[in-house]
This record gives sequence, C-alpha cells and structure tokens, in this order.
Amino acid sequence: MSLTSEEVVTGGNDPSADWSRDEHQGELLGPQRTSTAAVRESARLAKFHVPEIVFGPGSLTELGHCALRLGGRRPFLVTDPGLMAAGWADEAVAHLRRAGLRPVVWSDITPNPKDHEVQGGYERYVESGCDVIVGVGGGSVIDAAKGVAILSGNGGRILDYEGVDRVVQPIPPTVMVPSTSGTGADVSQFAVITDTTAHIKITIVSRTLVPDISVIDPRLLTTMPPWLNAATGLDALTHAIEAFVSRAHNPLTDMHALHAVELIMGNLLRTQLEPRDFGARLAMAQAALHAGMAFTNAILGATHAMSHQVGGLLDAPHGVVNGVLLPHVIRFNAEAWPDRFVALGAAAGLPTQGVPAYEVAARLADLVRALADDVGVPKGLASLGVVEGDVPVLARTTLKDACMATNPRLVELRDVETLFREAL
Repeated sequence: MSLTSEEVVTGGNDPSADWSRDEHQGELLGPQRTSTAAVRESARLAKFHVPEIVFGPGSLTELGHCALRLGGRRPFLVTDPGLMAAGWADEAVAHLRRAGLRPVVWSDITPNPKDHEVQGGYERYVESGCDVIVGVGGGSVIDAAKGVAILSGNGGRILDYEGVDRVVQPIPPTVMVPSTSGTGADVSQFAVITDTTAHIKITIVSRTLVPDISVIDPRLLTTMPPWLNAATGLDALTHAIEAFVSRAHNPLTDMHALHAVELIMGNLLRTQLEPRDFGARLAMAQAALHAGMAFTNAILGATHAMSHQVGGLLDAPHGVVNGVLLPHVIRFNAEAWPDRFVALGAAAGLPTQGVPAYEVAARLADLVRALADDVGVPKGLASLGVVEGDVPVLARTTLKDACMATNPRLVELRDVETLFREAL
C-alpha cells in the first residue's frame, strides 16, 4: 500500500510530531498473545521507503555494476535529446558495456512526458528484449522510464493507472540517474504523465515505483541550463515544504524536509550565479535527495495538485509553476495551521524567537517569492499563459489530484479558484 487513510492520520496530525517527546505513546509493550491492536493504539506508525542510494561525484561509474546486480543483461536506457547532446548518455552506455551488458537506448521523450511517448517506449522495450530499465535524465525521463516499467509488468494503457495503488503487478528492476537537482523522481513512488487528450497531468502513486537503485552524480547537474536549474531547485523546495506540513508527515520525513530547506536556501542561488561551484552543486544534489525522501513518504499538497493541472494544460515547466504557486499556498495553509511553519522558517534562516507563528509563515512565503525572483521565475501564472477562463477547469481537476489528500488544510473548489486567481 502507498497511502491509506489510516497512514494519513497516524503519520502526523500532531504538530509536534516528535516521538521522543510524545506523552501519548503509552508504555512499550512486550510480546502480545492476541491481536496487535493494543500495540498500534499505543503509538503512531510510520513507513519510510527509499531505494539503495549511490551518491557522490563520479558515481555514474557504478551504473554497470548496479544494473548487473539487478540481473541486467540487456538494459533499456531511457534518456532524452538534451542528455544525449551533453554526453551523459554516451558515458552511461560506456559504463554499462564495460560491465558486459548490451544496452538499448531510447530517447523519444519531451518535457512533461506524454501518454503516447510512454506507449512508444514500452513497445520499443518489448521488441528489443530488454530487462532492467535505466533512466538517465530529469524528472520527465525518469517518469517516462517508470511508465515503461508499469506497462511492461501490468499491460494496458498508462492512463489506467492514475491514482493510488493501481499498479498491482511487479515491474522490472529499475536504476535511476538524476540529471537535475530537484524532481526527486529517482527516489519517489510517483510518476506524472500527461494525458494528451484531456490536457491534464495524471499522478500515479505506488510503492512499486520506488526505484531499486538511485545513482546520484552531481557532475550531471553542471550541464543544466539556468532555467532548468532554477525550476528543479524550486521543485525540491516545494517538495520539502509540502512534505513537512503534510497530514502524513512523521519524524522520519521531517528531518529530511528541514535539512533540504536549509540546503536549498543556502545554495540554489549560488548554483545560478556560479554553475560550476562544487560545494553548491553537491549541496543541491543532497538537498534534492533529502526532499525526495521526505515527499515520497509524506506525500505533498495543494501546490503540486494545482501545478500538475497547469502543466497538463500548457506543457509548462513544473518547477516554475511550483515557484509561482508555493507562496500563495503557504499563506493559505498557514491560516489553519501556522505553528507547523515555524520550524520551516527557522530552517530557511528566518528569526522565529518571539515571532507569532502566522507571521513566520508569511515571512517564509515572502522569502520563497524573493528566491523565485532571484532565480528568474515569473511572478504570475499569466506570464506562463494561464487566463481567467482557465481557472474553473483547473480548479475542478485540482481537487481530483492525489496530492490533495494530504494537504494540511481542507480545500474546497472556491478555495482553489481563489488561489489560482491570486497567482495569476
């Protein structure tokens, strides 16, 4: 199971969410002869699922060994034209071949991967007789690779798997190599695919989608164009903030979320100004990892639910849309649960001692907007092509998005419409 209603409740409706200080835990019980009900009533439960992680400069050299350990003989390498041009796909192929493997490369992917692209990748996978699936690229590449894996193990159409726990059959082993510092797709149980008929993005959530191995080599980040660096960095920030305030948060996810916020606030702008700054790149690679581990286990909230709809309608960059929406959603959620934003404000470098919780949240929203300004993200959705007439449709589809289930504040249709209009 990926996220049951029980897990949402047990995960962290208590704003403190610190097991070491929880007075309601009850005593630690010994072996029980009857059911586990008494044990479960005495404590919250948390599930934390992540891949095996290989992290550090030069870790791409481990790719062949990783695929081989998963039983690979003919890996299906998913990438995109940009990674091909930058030379990373060639390096990945060389490492796979050095391990005695015979990779097949598929790169027919565009940003915000489309349903028909996933279908095409699956057909290529089948005809080539491949086994392990390797993704080298950003979130679009990794989501497409996951889509191919879903179809290879479960059949049907990729759009059939929208929602939570619809992927019921095992999928091929997967190794993911992120080339951006933000999407978290290389460690997450999410895949987001564009429905080209309805012009929306669908969210697929399943623990089967957590990759077997994530290989994180910060060298790959150096070839990102500035706009992509900004977009993915703000995406990671949104992951961290939404995971921390999620209804399914817990102490295991909280520490990753807070550390990610600290790292992003201290390093994202540096990577924009000095793209080859080793320390900043390493920090952003780590921040994306921490944020990814947080959100895949705590899930997300209204920012992502809204952003998916804009991306599906306009094929707009996901992280850019998040950067526009996040300050508005912070203020909205803080009206119901301001205390939860104090620790986030502190992690972002804001003074919090003696400052009212809602004011900390408001300052955090302003700080996020200031960072978005600094890295060149537009102030409103209108500059991305959203118009007033789009708002009713965007709001209706937002409420159906899986990410909305864990937003800390209950959201109604008129709330989403108001948020979209504020963000125009």
